[in-house]
Amino acid sequence: MTFDPFNIGSVPVGGPVPFFILGPCALESEAFAWEMARSLKEIADRTGIHFIFKASFDKANRTSLGAFRGPGVEEGCRILGEIGKELGVPVTTDIHTADQAEIAAKHIDLLQIPAFLCRQTDLLEAAAKTGRAINIKKGQFLAPLDTVNIAGKMRGFGCEHFLITERGTTFGYNNLVVDMRSLYWMRKEGLPIIFDATHSVQRPGGLGGATGGDGELAPVLARAAIATGVDGLFMEVHSDPANAMSDGPNQIPLEFIEDLLVKLIAIHHASH
Repeated sequence: MTFDPFNIGSVPVGGPVPFFILGPCALESEAFAWEMARSLKEIADRTGIHFIFKASFDKANRTSLGAFRGPGVEEGCRILGEIGKELGVPVTTDIHTADQAEIAAKHIDLLQIPAFLCRQTDLLEAAAKTGRAINIKKGQFLAPLDTVNIAGKMRGFGCEHFLITERGTTFGYNNLVVDMRSLYWMRKEGLPIIFDATHSVQRPGGLGGATGGDGELAPVLARAAIATGVDGLFMEVHSDPANAMSDGPNQIPLEFIEDLLVKLIAIHHASH
């Protein structure tokens, strides 16, 4: 079973090469978002990849109460929308409630549903009704083929332009594991599949008051996922991960991303 290819702005989904969702975990400031977007756009142009810029306007699912969250839906989506228009790249961000879907859709090309909310019917319906493409993170608690039911909801709501993102499965306490078989099984069901290389190496709550992770493994898993034939790859990138306001241990340093992208494209061509 296959799906009909479609575009997210200028980015093809289901084309001959994978596309990449890249950007920092959090929208730490407007200046920082522009700095990261411009840097990644330059890298995308040099490497020839299809690129969607990512940043979150609200980190609503933080480990501790005092953790940084972000500028909020109105301000965050305004910033991302302006970045997208100025640089000519599609943009994406998470939404957490049904009312945020309509607000975000005015500025955002690809609406993302967080993993913990992937089965929230009202949220999925609100996102589908915007007419935007939707990226649904597979819950850490779901088996791969459970996503077929999520796909059924989206199609029932009249949305055919959606993606399913694998981001690891709960494996005991404070740990995730990636079963690469899931990428094959979900795509075999006719679903466009993205692999999230950076969230998949998280150790949720592993630092006590914050999420830890094994960031050095993100490029390793990215290489493996590309070889399986995914449609896209999601990687959070930061110019200074050690001082990131959210999820620093798992973000790929900006200085390393270009070399990794070149290797990933080479692996794709070698394995397909």
